[in-house]
Amino acid sequence: MCFILLYIFKLSYEQDLDVDDQDENTGRGNWASKSEYILSTIGYAVGLGNIWRFPYLAYKNGGGAFLIPYFVMLVVTGIPLFFLESAIGQFCSQGPINIWRAVPLLQGVGVAMVMVTLIVSIYYNVIISYSLYYMFASFQVPLPWSKCLSSNCNKTPTGKSSSKFKATSDQICTTQTETLNSSFTGPLSVFHVALQRSSGLDETGPVVWHLALCLLLSSTLVAAALIRGIKSSGKVVYFTATFPYVVIVILLIKGVTLEGARDGIEFYIGSQSNLTKLTEAQVWKDAATQTFYSLSIGWGGVMTLSSYNTFHNNVFKDSIIVTLTNAGTSVFAGFAIFSILGHMAHIYQMPVGQVVKEGFGLAFIAYPDALSKLPISPLWAFLFFFMLLTVGLDSQFAGIEVITTCLVDAFPNIFQSKRALLSIIICAILYLLGLPCVTQAGIYWVTLIDQFVASWVLLVLVLLEIIGFCYIYGGNRFIKDIEMMLGNKRFIFWLWWRICWFFISPCIIVVILIWSLMTFEPPSYGSVQFPLWGLVLGWCMVAFILLWIPVVAVCKVMRAKGNLLKRLKLLCSASEEWHPYLDVHRGERYSEERCCHMTNPMSRPEANVNVITSSWL
Repeated sequence: MCFILLYIFKLSYEQDLDVDDQDENTGRGNWASKSEYILSTIGYAVGLGNIWRFPYLAYKNGGGAFLIPYFVMLVVTGIPLFFLESAIGQFCSQGPINIWRAVPLLQGVGVAMVMVTLIVSIYYNVIISYSLYYMFASFQVPLPWSKCLSSNCNKTPTGKSSSKFKATSDQICTTQTETLNSSFTGPLSVFHVALQRSSGLDETGPVVWHLALCLLLSSTLVAAALIRGIKSSGKVVYFTATFPYVVIVILLIKGVTLEGARDGIEFYIGSQSNLTKLTEAQVWKDAATQTFYSLSIGWGGVMTLSSYNTFHNNVFKDSIIVTLTNAGTSVFAGFAIFSILGHMAHIYQMPVGQVVKEGFGLAFIAYPDALSKLPISPLWAFLFFFMLLTVGLDSQFAGIEVITTCLVDAFPNIFQSKRALLSIIICAILYLLGLPCVTQAGIYWVTLIDQFVASWVLLVLVLLEIIGFCYIYGGNRFIKDIEMMLGNKRFIFWLWWRICWFFISPCIIVVILIWSLMTFEPPSYGSVQFPLWGLVLGWCMVAFILLWIPVVAVCKVMRAKGNLLKRLKLLCSASEEWHPYLDVHRGERYSEERCCHMTNPMSRPEANVNVITSSWL
C-alpha cells in the first residue's frame, strides 16, 4: 500500500495528465481507444447485481421462462434508455449536470444524479472492503467458514475455529437462523464476526478496524486507478473488466463436473421452468426493475463515460454491445452460481430452493459455504472474492468519475490541471464518510442507504430525463443532434426509438414507480427492524436528493428576466451553451450566429407551438 500511496502523490503533482496531444478534444481528453470505452462501460454496467441478484430472480420467477420478460424489457426500456443517455453525453461532451443546458429548468435532475452517485459510492466502497476481507481470509487453510462457530450446528462439521474469527458474544449464535437456514451457520457466523454486528441501528459501537483498513485499501486502489482520469482507469479495465469472465468460466467448468450440479441448473433455467409465471404481473415488474438497475441508467455514469468519446463515434453500436453483454453476463453467471449451489444442496441432502439466496446472503454466506465443500477450497474462494472485488471496482471507478467530471466541467480553470489531486480528495472524503458503515452497526447503514437511495428515486430521475429531452427539448430535435454524430438514418430506423422514448419506456417507468411506492415496506436486515429515526433519516436522504430539482428550478426562474411565462419559455429552451464541445462539429445548426438567434425564445419556431406536441409531430 505504501508504494501505491507514493505513486499517487507523485502523479498528483504532475499537470494535464488526463489529456494527450493526439486527443480530438484537447480541452477534456478522449478515450485512448474504443476498446477502453467499451470495457469501462461494460465494467460499469456489469455490477454485483448481475452476480448476486439476477440468478435468484430467474429461479424465483419461473427459471428459463423469466428470460422472456427479461429480454422483452431489455429491448423496450434497457437498450433505448441506454442509447439515449450515451448519445446525450457524447453529443455535448459534458457530465450529467451540464447536459441540462438543453433544458435549464431541469438542471436540478443532473445535480440529483450526482448526489445519488455520491451517496451510493460511499456504501459501494464498503461492499468492496467486504470482498477484500473475505479474499484475505481465503488464504487460510482450512477456510474459516468451513467449520461452524456455533455449538448448535446440525448439518456442518464442528470444531475449533481460528481465534481471529471466534464470536465475541452469544448474540451471533442466537441470531444465526434469523436470516438463513441453519446449514449456513458457519459462514453466517464468520460474516457476522467479520462485521462484529451489533443488535441494531441504535447500537453503533466502535469502528471495526480490520474493515476500516480494508476500506482504506479499496479507496487507495480506486484513487490509484483514477489518478490520470480515464487515461489510467482505461488501462486498468483491461484487467478488471475481463478477469470476472475468466473466473466465471473457471467456476462454471468446475461446477458442472460436481455431483448435484445438474439439479442446480435445472432449478435455475432448466426443466423446472414454469411458463405459467408469465401471467403474473410481479414477474414482469421484476424483469423491468432488474433490466433498469443492472444497466445503471439514471446514475449519470453512462453519460459521463460517453462524454469522453470522439464526436463521430458510433454510439448506437456501442450501446447494443454493452447492453447485450450485460444481459448475457447475468445469464451466464447464473450457471456458475447454480451449478455449485446444486452441489451444496446435494451434500446437505436438501432441495436446491432451500440453499438459494440473494444479495449478501448469496455472496458472503451461501456461496462461500458451497466453495468450502470443494477440493482446494481456498483457491476457489480466493478467485470468487477477487472476482467480486474487480466487479465492484469497475463500478466504483465510474461513480467517482461522475463526481470528478462534474466538478472539472463546472470549474475547468481550477480543477483541470489538478485532476489527480481532486480524485485523491474525493476518495479520501468517501473513505471518511464510509467509516460509519464499518462500525458494528455498519451493515444496517449499508442496507438503509441501499433500500432508500438506490431504489425508486432513480425511476423519478429517469422519468424526468425522458420528459426533458423527448418532450421539452424535443425528440425529433435530438434525433437531428444524433444524426450529426452518426449520419442521416432512415425514418423507419428512428420509428422504433421514437415509440420507446415517447411512449413505452415512460409508461413502464410510471407503472413501476407507482407499484414500488404502493408496495413499499420499511427496510430491515433479516428480522432486525430499523428504529423510527432510522427510517426518518432514510426519507431525509430521499428528500435531500429530490429537493435539488425544484430548488434549482426556482433559483433559475428567479434569476431569469421577464414575466413568469417568458421565464419558463426561456428555461425550457436550450441555452446558447448547448452544442457540440468543439467548433468544428457544430456545423450550421450550432454556429455562433445561429446560437445567438436561438437565445431569444420568441424567435424560435417552437416558441409559438405547444412544446409537448411539437416534440413528436
